[in-house]
Amino acid sequence: MVQHAVESGINFFDTADVYSLGVSEEITGRLLKTLFNRRDEYVVATKVRGVMGDQPNQVGLSRKHIMESIDGSLKRLGLDDVDLYQIHRWDDETPIAETMEALHDVVKAGKARYIGASSMWTWQFSQANAVAERNGWTRFVAMQNHYNLAYREGEREMIPYCIDQGIGIIPWSPIARGFLAGNRSRNADNSRRSEEDRKSHRLYNSDADWETLERAVKLGEKLGISSAQVAIAWMMHKPGITSPIIGATKMHHLEEALAAVAIQLSADDVAYLEAPYVPKIVQW
Repeated sequence: MVQHAVESGINFFDTADVYSLGVSEEITGRLLKTLFNRRDEYVVATKVRGVMGDQPNQVGLSRKHIMESIDGSLKRLGLDDVDLYQIHRWDDETPIAETMEALHDVVKAGKARYIGASSMWTWQFSQANAVAERNGWTRFVAMQNHYNLAYREGEREMIPYCIDQGIGIIPWSPIARGFLAGNRSRNADNSRRSEEDRKSHRLYNSDADWETLERAVKLGEKLGISSAQVAIAWMMHKPGITSPIIGATKMHHLEEALAAVAIQLSADDVAYLEAPYVPKIVQW
């Protein structure tokens, strides 16, 4: 699958230290070295913040954890640096100035080229960048937020802020954990993952969600594409989006995502898809 992705032009790969406690980074690093001839041909991103052990210093965004984590990630990836080093959510236990200075030092040490963040309140993201700018430190250049056709709360503040500041947006869960691919129905679950994925049921289960899915299916039938492709195409039409983070587990998931890049939706199509949406409680 990764080889096919590379052959199809994909060159941006996102992982995190907490994914399988580092195994994801190890596999990613080995694959990228095998499939690319040169380091400058691909972009690799990883994250820090998650629980990496049962000791107090093996979690969070303290200077100690960041400095140890970047070295651990680079060792697992088999790289001298990562292109994008992201904080994996906010850390209420650590002053943001400590975090931003540590990330700046990671960049200055040549271990990361840029830094980014993931789901948080816009005021927190803005505060972090303000602290960095005030002190002459490295600012965040990317936001990996929860955003899809069935969850659009980022349109309130985060996405406008990122557009205004020239910050790249790389949303996670562009097809809503498979919900927008039609892996569930109102009456019965259609896949083993949907039966086990209680988070999906919690995030996407309102009447508005189901109507959004129905419209994605109907528009897909009209255009001769899947509802998942409709969801990705919709996202690619939204302002500020750099690249959705797709989580393909089967080859046809990857094929659909690749084909969705070229799909053109009209303004009427977008309005039709967005009409049922009802604001939600912010969740990430």
